[in-house]
Amino acid sequence: VQLQASGGGLVQAGRSLRLSCAASRNILGIDTMGWYRQAPGKQRELVAIIARGSTTNYSDSVKGRFIISRDISKDMVYLQMNSLKPEDTGVYYCMSRNVGYTYWGQGTQVTVSS
Repeated sequence: VQLQASGGGLVQAGRSLRLSCAASRNILGIDTMGWYRQAPGKQRELVAIIARGSTTNYSDSVKGRFIISRDISKDMVYLQMNSLKPEDTGVYYCMSRNVGYTYWGQGTQVTVSS
């Protein structure tokens, strides 16, 4: 599956952004989809995932501020990011995992200024 992430940009702290991830195939049967991010000089880390049954999981750092969702009819996954902080800055990657295979999108840059 190919994944195309979009929606990143430069935003002031406290504002919101919504990231979108377009999949090249129907996402109904995919086990897990989600978002990871990588800040400069740091390892890629989990942000949020959504499982086939719509169960969600968030990192502690974004819990209560970010919301992951999906639209099966459009083969899209979204990440609504609210109350953004400078430490949310990084490249955000869309991912999918199914039957042991993991696919990554190209990443979209999010920069939060203080």
